[in-house]
Amino acid sequence: MSTTVTAPENSVPALVRHTWLQAGRLLTRWRRDPMTMLQSLAYPVLLLLMLEAVLGRQVSAFAGHDALYGTVPMVVVMSALLGSLAGAVTLGRECAAGLPARLWVLPVHRASALASRFLAEAVRIAVTTVVIVAAGFVLGFRFQRGPLAAIGFLAVPGLFGVAFAALVTAAALMAAKTVVIESISLLCTLMLFFNPGFVPIGAYPEVLAPVIRNQPMTSAVETMQALALGGAVQGPLLRTVAWSVALLAVCAVPVIRGYRRAL
Repeated sequence: MSTTVTAPENSVPALVRHTWLQAGRLLTRWRRDPMTMLQSLAYPVLLLLMLEAVLGRQVSAFAGHDALYGTVPMVVVMSALLGSLAGAVTLGRECAAGLPARLWVLPVHRASALASRFLAEAVRIAVTTVVIVAAGFVLGFRFQRGPLAAIGFLAVPGLFGVAFAALVTAAALMAAKTVVIESISLLCTLMLFFNPGFVPIGAYPEVLAPVIRNQPMTSAVETMQALALGGAVQGPLLRTVAWSVALLAVCAVPVIRGYRRAL
């Protein structure tokens, strides 16, 4: 007579299995959500095409290199941010429907709900990054520094995007009103037009240059641009890591408390 041994719900094997299963649920739901698909894929690709058609020649002449080396990283990062916002809206709906409370009483690892959300975000960002880079390749974008730099290029939006996902998840869980998510969305729109991926920093008024140079999206865009085209990588990469670690550190406790409050 054979017996089936099941790992306890608070064990590491259970955490891995439950995280994977719930991440698959989230990815399936996002894939079937038109708003998430539009913000994660359709809108970024259309934005890339529009920027290249309208501003590509002028920016290339001003920067001294193809504008795609700025717009492709910028659109990749923006896609990661906008997709996280769409995911936060979905999380709010799940909390309103009582899904976290139902999962809490099931034999499921307690940490898997949040871990699966960040795993799903990482997978979503990886997929959208590949799609946008593929669109960039059609337009003429290339990796000039070899395959290792290309891997680093693909990893940067995952790091920064997951950290930003922690911010919007905390906002969605701690604030009952959608005005917080809308405010973060407005901030993302401002960062889109005020970063070196849109036009070089030298094209902005001098009074805005320090703000643009030190906003979080700038460091990620500059890191990816350096990895694709060439230039100093260490400085912008360290700033990207610092921003990402800071966001994760600041938002970790609010995310956990907010999730417990949503039960």
